[in-house]
Amino acid sequence: MLRTRSVINAIRKLQAVTLSSDTTQHVDTTYMEIPLYDIDKPQTLEKRKARLHYQSRKRGMLENDLLLSTFAKKHLDSFTEKQTIMYDRLINSPSNDWDIFYWIVEKKPTPKEFDNEIMDLLKKHAKNENKIALSQPPLY
Repeated sequence: MLRTRSVINAIRKLQAVTLSSDTTQHVDTTYMEIPLYDIDKPQTLEKRKARLHYQSRKRGMLENDLLLSTFAKKHLDSFTEKQTIMYDRLINSPSNDWDIFYWIVEKKPTPKEFDNEIMDLLKKHAKNENKIALSQPPLY
C-alpha cells in the first residue's frame, strides 16, 4: 500500500513537470496580439470571403465574435472586391482585438486608415437600432 502510494505520488510529480513549460512560465497573457496575416496574399474573391466569414466568427474574444460574425453574415457576401479588402484590412491589420471593438462601439476614435465605409457600416451594426437579438451564425 505504501509503495503504491509513493508510485502514484512520483507519477503526479512527473506529470506536473511535463505539463509546465519553461517557455511560457513568464509570459504575460493579459495582452495577446493577433497573429499577423498576409492581407495582400493573392486569392480569389470567393476564397477571401470564405476566410473572412470564418475569421469574423473566431476572434478569440466573444464581443468581436458576436459583432463581426453577424456583420459578416449580413453584409460580406454583397461586398465588392474593394469593400472586401477594406474589411480584410480592418480585421487583420490591428494587433489587438480590443482596439477593433472600441472603434466599432465608438469608445476610441477610429484611426484614419480604418475610418471608411466598412467601419461606418460596422458602427451602425453595433448600435443594433432595431434591438434584434444577435447570435452567431453557423459556420456551414
